[in-house]
Amino acid sequence: METTHEITDPAPAAIQGEARIATGETSPRLTISDAELHARFFRVLSDPTRIRLLHLLIDAPDAGRTVSELVAAVNAPQSRVSTHLGCLRWCGLVQASREGKQVYYRIADPRVRELLALGGTMMRDHAASVASCSVIQ
Repeated sequence: METTHEITDPAPAAIQGEARIATGETSPRLTISDAELHARFFRVLSDPTRIRLLHLLIDAPDAGRTVSELVAAVNAPQSRVSTHLGCLRWCGLVQASREGKQVYYRIADPRVRELLALGGTMMRDHAASVASCSVIQ
């Protein structure tokens, strides 16, 4: 009796999950890879500096804001701000454009405004519970 061992690559399942999520398809049960992708997406939003940067960019002029403006506004080292902007850019939430020596950042996806507004409303509705949750540090 011959035994075969199938090696599976987790990437195709994640890609399928991304495609299903992108098209708005929903399932009553998320696969493990879909749930992990959801959690990873929300981890992008789990840093206070990244949230502050997104809020600053939502209210930015059409041209966006420079790294220098963002560094001054969040009162954080340039390296930290650049690292967070890189994360937000990699994940498709912000985009950058160069004009001379300046790099301007702006919101890449208009749904970011809606996402932060909804998150803010939910956070205010559940602020005491969120603040006292012993599971989340």
